[in-house]
Amino acid sequence: MKILNKETVYDGFFKLYKVTLEDEGETFDREVFVTGNAVAALLYDTNKDKFIFVKQYRPAVEQDMLELVAGLLDKEGESLEDAIKREVEEETGYAVDQIEPILDFHPSPGAFAEKLHIFYAQVSHKIGSGGGAEGENENIKLVEFTKEEVKNKTFNDAKTLIAVQWAQLKGIL
Repeated sequence: MKILNKETVYDGFFKLYKVTLEDEGETFDREVFVTGNAVAALLYDTNKDKFIFVKQYRPAVEQDMLELVAGLLDKEGESLEDAIKREVEEETGYAVDQIEPILDFHPSPGAFAEKLHIFYAQVSHKIGSGGGAEGENENIKLVEFTKEEVKNKTFNDAKTLIAVQWAQLKGIL
């Protein structure tokens, strides 16, 4: 398989490309949606003995979603660990005490050019108000659950499901 041409169809908050491919002499087009790579973290407050999730409205699914803290890797030269620490502070107001990588994966490689890096992070103290970064139009609410509540909760967000299952396999839940 060989890429013959890549044309920008849309260039806004996200990008959309029309890619012309060649495979064994046959050419065809595909669209590739580029969201950018991202980080996410399953947060555990060691003082409260509770997991912290965020709830916010997601226009793509037209509803509030309960999910991990997450954000794009959009700061030049920022490490994955620094990016998730920044996102945790922006969205929740907490400083990260400890961090552990869980998994890197491509959520939907058939159409999306995105790699997601998931972490497990322990927090214990707030250093800010949270709620989202200034100017990013985020309306983030924190939701806390005990370990038992997380075990019995149904999540419908893939990155959150992966992180919760990881925590169950590790004996954290």
